[in-house]
Amino acid sequence: MPKAQETVLEIDLKALQHNFEHLKSKLKASTKFLAVVKAFAYGSDANEIAKYLQNLNVDYFAVAYTNEGIALREAGITQPILVLHPQTVNFKALIANCLEPSIYNSKILKEFITIASEEKQTDYPIHIKFNTGLNRLGFSEDEVDNIIAKLNDSKAVKIKSIFSHLAASEDLDEKKFTINQIETFKSITENFTTQLGYKPMLHICNTSGILNYPEAHFDMVRSGIGLYGFGNSEKENQYLKPIATLKTVISQIHTIKKGNSVGYNRAFKSDALLKTATLPIGHADGIGRQYGNGKGFVTIHGQKAPIIGNVCMDMIMVDVTNITCNEGDEVIVFGKNPTAEHLAETANTISYELITSISQRVKRIFLE
Repeated sequence: MPKAQETVLEIDLKALQHNFEHLKSKLKASTKFLAVVKAFAYGSDANEIAKYLQNLNVDYFAVAYTNEGIALREAGITQPILVLHPQTVNFKALIANCLEPSIYNSKILKEFITIASEEKQTDYPIHIKFNTGLNRLGFSEDEVDNIIAKLNDSKAVKIKSIFSHLAASEDLDEKKFTINQIETFKSITENFTTQLGYKPMLHICNTSGILNYPEAHFDMVRSGIGLYGFGNSEKENQYLKPIATLKTVISQIHTIKKGNSVGYNRAFKSDALLKTATLPIGHADGIGRQYGNGKGFVTIHGQKAPIIGNVCMDMIMVDVTNITCNEGDEVIVFGKNPTAEHLAETANTISYELITSISQRVKRIFLE
């Protein structure tokens, strides 16, 4: 891979393909695969990731918000796109761009039917979401009759899928809870499809669901974090490849005398002679202040360099006292080793938060 000359996020598309094929290998041939590309494809680049996955014949995409789906359409994505958290104000734009809404409560259902009718739609595809224990979005089990009644009053919409979301599929200590979610989902969908008179697709599994609960793959599965190289456990991580490597360079090296301070608020004061390197990356790029003051680290020539002092907006300073390095040398913030998960753990957070925080001002480079 080329050496960095500035702060860049390298995206390894072959690693993405590897992760997709690994996850697909867990499925029956008839089970569809939905790729979650919300949040700028977990911090990488939604348009480029979706185009690559579309060429690999992924069946579906999902985004959180309508504007994310519109951006994919404008980038040439033609596969179905599920919008997981649509708002009423965006329904006309959603329809105009052939996006498919998750319908998660009676208010949203009523309003979408009204707007779809006004737009003269017939059998417009919608996805009904049920809450089976996450308690975030979704109809409750006792609302099935009410949903059916609303659907029977309109020809504007047709259910493409019924789905739910697992709350703790990565935590095998919560297996009983997850199995209860799956059984609740089965009960809801059996009742629902009996009254509906036709069978939409069913899906409940996220990445950890794919890996840990094969009996719940149903008609389609959804994967986000797994595509980007994380399996939510050390066991599964060995089969996946992180697709993103965040690199930067050393801008300047300083010698810090005993008693001198480094950075804002003099948060770090040296108790001995040391050497620091200043790097052009900071909290505006996604490396939050929580990584400062010795918690987080970067890697220079294979050696750890702890972040010292407060993280600045556009810079961090690291301790390179025991590392032979020069201005202009490449620095690895995270990648395949150490991974974003390893760095995130130093700040008591998760890989999801770190990788989705990488600012869009950081240049993306795509490698095949």
